[in-house]
Amino acid sequence: MRKLLKLMKGYGKECVLGPLFKLIEATLELIVPLVIAAIIDNGISVGDRGYVVRMCLLLVVLGAVGLGFSATAQYFSAKASVGFVSRIRFALFRHLGTLSYTEIDTLGTSTMITRLTADANQIQTGVNISLRLLLRSPFVVFGAMIMAFTIDVHSALTFLAVIPALSIVVFGIMFISMPLYKKSQSRVDSVMSKTRENLSGARVVRAFCRENEEIREFDERNTELAASQKAVGAISALTNPLTYVLINLAILWLIHVGAVRVDGGILTQGMVIALYNYMSQILVELIKLANMIITISKSLASAARIQSVLEITPSIKGGSVTKGGDGAAVEFDSVTLTYKSSGAPSVEAISFKAERGDTVGIIGGTGSGKTSLINLIPRFYDATEGEVRLFGIPVKEYDTDTLRNMIGVVPQKAVLFKGTVRENIRWGKPDATDAEIWRALEIAQAADVVRDKGGLDFMIEQGGRNLSGGQKQRLTIARAVVSSPEILILDDSASALDFATDARLRMAIKDMQGASTVFIVSQRASSIMYADKIIVLDEGEAVGIGTHEELLSACPVYSEIYHSQFEKGGASVG
Repeated sequence: MRKLLKLMKGYGKECVLGPLFKLIEATLELIVPLVIAAIIDNGISVGDRGYVVRMCLLLVVLGAVGLGFSATAQYFSAKASVGFVSRIRFALFRHLGTLSYTEIDTLGTSTMITRLTADANQIQTGVNISLRLLLRSPFVVFGAMIMAFTIDVHSALTFLAVIPALSIVVFGIMFISMPLYKKSQSRVDSVMSKTRENLSGARVVRAFCRENEEIREFDERNTELAASQKAVGAISALTNPLTYVLINLAILWLIHVGAVRVDGGILTQGMVIALYNYMSQILVELIKLANMIITISKSLASAARIQSVLEITPSIKGGSVTKGGDGAAVEFDSVTLTYKSSGAPSVEAISFKAERGDTVGIIGGTGSGKTSLINLIPRFYDATEGEVRLFGIPVKEYDTDTLRNMIGVVPQKAVLFKGTVRENIRWGKPDATDAEIWRALEIAQAADVVRDKGGLDFMIEQGGRNLSGGQKQRLTIARAVVSSPEILILDDSASALDFATDARLRMAIKDMQGASTVFIVSQRASSIMYADKIIVLDEGEAVGIGTHEELLSACPVYSEIYHSQFEKGGASVG
């Protein structure tokens, strides 16, 4: 919890003033039973109406002042809790940005969203309540007991007996429920994961008429969540009835003892009423304390979940090199990649060299390791064996920003963000001029699309919902080429394009590349057949490296792929 508590720094004043004003308000509340006792004994019993009016006005003043102190305490508590949780969200979001693909894959998207939303909100509620009630409720409980002793020691012994019993009930339930709340919160992830999966894949679910199966599976997970919440809720629900039973038994005994002592002339009626009020105050505050402890238990469980994410050490850390060397643009030296918790390597013993200005094609069947291979270049993953070098320097020695600024990546799945075309393209180069953006759009064969949409100020919806698959791919290519990167990676980025547009795109990239080294990952032989070097992958191994002509005669895997897509004689089937 230390990492989280450090984020509270700067809110020391609020953390002091919030509870302080609450304690002042509680002190005023402890005076109220004495005023009521005085009204009964010194006003009503002797018929002094003026005294009763003055004391009632005093009660109004105490209430108004107490309300002011309470509102002030609420302001400081809210300020501290909202600011603290805002910092937690920022720290968590920033930390998630430092994690490698390995950690992100392990955590899962829905889990991270739950941490940033539901868990963070639960912490905010817990901090707010803690600052207002964590000191106030015990203060009122023990203050009421002390005030009872000032009235009558014999009667106050009832307080001394009931408070430990109540504490056992409250804290016993708390210790039982805390681990159950943590388990219940973990089931929220499962429900969130299923919900996200169905919302993102709604079209697929409906296309295959799987609605009933998905609803059934969601119902199972939701039922498990509800059952765990009911179980912990049933335990927590015991708090109120058990405390009420103990308090009411104590009140019955207190009234009995008070009545006897009033008959004996030891106590006045007002004093018995004051003792009853103090016992009622204890009841109310203990109920508040019990509910507060439940809320804090939930908050601590949520804080532990967030803390567990913050404690994840990124497996990829940047080096100190800020400039490339004089070696080959990209060199793989016996590189193997085995994903975490995977039984077999996804890429095994790959060795090749790409010089500056080369175009390298990567082809292979589904699951052959094409994307895994190119993900090693920008260090989205680290090789488990061997070494990847850029310009003669191992990628692990580069400063991360320096490394990735040298590389333009067009991912397999086209991802765009809500904003204008201009804003999306400037992800590749923040200071890109409109002329540079249009040049990138021309290369990506997207200029006509953008003109038809109204220009660079056309607003793209979240995820590019208002664009077709091919339009999104072309815009992501423009985003990558706008900075004229030294290494350009196109990961099956033209799969939604027709053959003619794909051909124009490849020609435009070849014309613009200059000293750039281009990696083209594709399922189409036509997209990579003119590359300077082609790497053929099969089950993670490089079964062929060479030119189109060399591989066609020497690599059965490549020959099979080529002939399955082209008629003998080279005419395209498609």
